[in-house]
Amino acid sequence: MIELKGVTKRYGTVEAIRDISFTAPKGQIVGLLGQNGAGKTTTLNILTGYMPPTAGQVLVDGMDMLTHARDCKRAIGYLPEKPPLYDEMTVHSYLRFVCELKEVDRKTIPAHVDEVMTICGLQEVAQRLIGHLSKGYRQRVGVAQALCGDPPVLVLDEPTVGLDPRQVVEIRALIKSLGQNHTIIFSSHLLSEIQQLCQRVIILHRGKLIREASMDALTNAGDALMLQASIKGRQQELLPALRSLPCVRRVKPLKQSVPGITEVSIECERNTSPDAQTAIFRLLCAMDAPIMQLRIEHDTLEDAFLRATASE
Repeated sequence: MIELKGVTKRYGTVEAIRDISFTAPKGQIVGLLGQNGAGKTTTLNILTGYMPPTAGQVLVDGMDMLTHARDCKRAIGYLPEKPPLYDEMTVHSYLRFVCELKEVDRKTIPAHVDEVMTICGLQEVAQRLIGHLSKGYRQRVGVAQALCGDPPVLVLDEPTVGLDPRQVVEIRALIKSLGQNHTIIFSSHLLSEIQQLCQRVIILHRGKLIREASMDALTNAGDALMLQASIKGRQQELLPALRSLPCVRRVKPLKQSVPGITEVSIECERNTSPDAQTAIFRLLCAMDAPIMQLRIEHDTLEDAFLRATASE
C-alpha cells in the first residue's frame, strides 16, 4: 500500500535520512523503530506528504506522492506526536470540521462522525470541549481525526506517549482493532509496544535503514537455538556431557531453585541432524537424567534492536 524508494532528506549539508526504501503491505501493522535522531519523524513527515524528499519517491497504492498529492493524502490518516486539536471546540464539532477539511460528502458526515466516535470510544464525551478532556481522551480524538474520511492507511507517531498505564492499554487495543482493516505505520520508543502490535519492523539508525524484517524473523534471528532446561541430576556430571554434544555451542549453569534439579541455558546449532532437542533428549535418557522442563528461549525485540544498532 505504501512504498518508499531511495528517499533522502537534506537540510543544507545535513542528511536527516538517506536512501530509505521499504514497503508497508496492505493490512499489516508496521513498526518504525529507532533512537532519538534516527530519522523516524522525518520519514513519517515525508511519507504523509507533509514535506517533500530531497531525493527518492513515495508511492501510495501505486500513486506518486509528488504528482498525485491530493489522492495520496486522501488515502492517509496521520496522527503526529502532538495531535492537531482545537481546545475550544467540542469533540463532535471538531470531527465534523475535520471531515469537511477532508472533503467527505456533506450528506454522509453526521453518520461518519458517529461511526468514528463509536470506533474510538468517544460517544460519552461528544459534547465536551477538547480542552477539558484527559490526556487519554485527547489521544483518542487524535486517532479519530486520522480516521475521518476512512483512509486505508494510518500513520501514528508515538500514539501512547504521556499516557498512564490504563490509557496505554486502551490505545493499544484500539490500534490492534484498527489493524484488522487498515495498513498502519506505527512509531514508538516502547519496544514492548511494537512487539505486541506489529507484524513487521523497520529499524532506523543515524538516518539509515539498517533492518527490515517480520517480527518472527527479527526475534528468531541468527543460526543459534537457545534452550533452557531443568534436569534431574548432578551439575558436575550433566555440564560436561551436554558440552560434548556436537550440536551444543555452550552451556551456562543457572541458579538452582530446587535441590537435585540442575538449571541450564544451552546454546545450540539451529539446523542439525538430529535436531538439538532430540540429541539432548537421547543423551539424558542414556544418563538416566529425567528432563523436568525443556523450552525454547526467544529473543525479545530489545535484544534484536540492540544487536542491530550495535553492529552499526
